[in-house]
Amino acid sequence: MSTSELPAPPLPPLELRQLVGPVDPAAFDNPSGAPVFPQVPLSAYESVLDFGCGCGRLARQLLQSSVRPERYVGIDLHRGMIRWCRRHLAPLAPGFSFRHHDVFNRYFNPGRWKRRTASLPARDASITLVVAWSVFTHLTEEQAPFYLREVARVLRPDGYFLSTWFLFDKQLFPMLHEFQNALYVNHVDPTNAVVFDRAWLRRTARDAGLVIAHAEAPAVRGFQWLLVLRPTAAGATEVELPPDDAPIGALPPPLLATRADRIGL
Repeated sequence: MSTSELPAPPLPPLELRQLVGPVDPAAFDNPSGAPVFPQVPLSAYESVLDFGCGCGRLARQLLQSSVRPERYVGIDLHRGMIRWCRRHLAPLAPGFSFRHHDVFNRYFNPGRWKRRTASLPARDASITLVVAWSVFTHLTEEQAPFYLREVARVLRPDGYFLSTWFLFDKQLFPMLHEFQNALYVNHVDPTNAVVFDRAWLRRTARDAGLVIAHAEAPAVRGFQWLLVLRPTAAGATEVELPPDDAPIGALPPPLLATRADRIGL
């Protein structure tokens, strides 16, 4: 049976969709069955690691795609969203699985004793596509280098890393020390939104064994950049980041409900 003949996967409940931002069912659908990311070749969908899978937005689109991965692993630090994905999405396709990434987050996975980083659940050089949508926009400067190294570890030499970032130019902030390369918007929860210096990102990615091979500037000035990084072994040409001259606008994240970590449990 082709993917077009399969019934549409169930839609996550509204209370879970509200935790990840977009709530419109269209944001979770892929009715045409087209490959989800035109920035990568079809071969990249062989083995997918969805870092920050939430309540299955990408998984649901891939389940409807004509290019369904042979293996898909979704990880997230919110137990309720992983629980829902395991119950409603994992049974729909062989090779699809979901795992709880048990690291500290003030609102999604609280517990002061919890570690701040953890290895990605994949063998060395086993993944063709890592997706981290709205993940590095919520990692601190201490966490981000660790996870860039982890991405480089699990990617095959011909793999792709598709990710989103908030970026700024540190040269415009003369008060920052050499070791300060990130801006934080929330003094209570620094991971609310994290903005990284673009030169620091380039250097840190290189140190991890990755290069920026493709870059798309935000649609709203100062918002998320879409970057595709490749392993150094791929021999990809490193690109310059285009200017961020998009229209000025506002896209604040959703406000979280009380005890957001318990939703879905």
